[in-house]
Amino acid sequence: MTDYGHELLFGTFVTPRSRDPHHVLELAVTADRAGLDLVTFQDHPYQPALLDTWTLLAYAAARTQRVHLSGNVLNLPLRPPAVLARAAASLDILSGGRFELGLGAGAFWEGVAAMGGRRLTAGQGVAALREGIEIVREIWDTGQPGGVRVDGDYYRSVGAKRGPQPAHDIAIWVGAYKPKMLALTGAVADGWLPTIEYLENGTASLPELNGRIDDAAVAAGRSPSDVRRLLNIMNVGFDSTAGGILGGPPARWIDNLVDLALTHGITAVLIGGDDVATTERFAAEVAPAVRETVASERARRLSHP
Repeated sequence: MTDYGHELLFGTFVTPRSRDPHHVLELAVTADRAGLDLVTFQDHPYQPALLDTWTLLAYAAARTQRVHLSGNVLNLPLRPPAVLARAAASLDILSGGRFELGLGAGAFWEGVAAMGGRRLTAGQGVAALREGIEIVREIWDTGQPGGVRVDGDYYRSVGAKRGPQPAHDIAIWVGAYKPKMLALTGAVADGWLPTIEYLENGTASLPELNGRIDDAAVAAGRSPSDVRRLLNIMNVGFDSTAGGILGGPPARWIDNLVDLALTHGITAVLIGGDDVATTERFAAEVAPAVRETVASERARRLSHP
């Protein structure tokens, strides 16, 4: 069993459909009002059926008060890292420290190329993401002297000025599934952000994938607990016919989320579904019970190691 010890976070994974922007915003405001921790939006800049995620993040930050916001995950090939770093820091400052940075290497290369981005292989995308993360962190590191100098194969910074400094330590969460991306996550990221429906064997995949991240973290001189484990779960519902691990009555949700936290180290869960009532019920009936149960079990384990 694996528990990395992070505090629990609960949130939503919203589809930013351009045909119904008011509902998209309502979902963000609902999560904020209901007391959830995170609101995230998928990012596909080449898809006109979706709102531009960065514009939406800024607008949602202005309409909410306490919830943290993130792309899930932002398409780095169409967002230059130095510019993205400044934008992220700016939004974090303006929102009072409520922005986190979910990043992806890119996958839909036809769409990326159609928008003017570079078409990369999967391996090149991983290497580019590593360089991009380095530049982002260097831009944020205002305590270092001189400009940012990174001479990468895909991204370069030739003395870019540092700053602004974010209002809080922005976490970088990486969407990863394959071995090279999992290794990158363990080596340099603050969190792993996959979607359960994309895991080949669902939750049964988690021990192996966690192990790859853990091994890479240790090889990089880090602790496995330096990497938070998050999880998107799209197939959700409180009715008796809903399938998946978050289908059925709240008690079933609670049991499965407690197991994810204590057995697999998943300490941030983001639900899809784009439904206001489900969001409210998740916040009111599920999240508090999971927090209480996990806290109790952690205390028991500490007193009876």
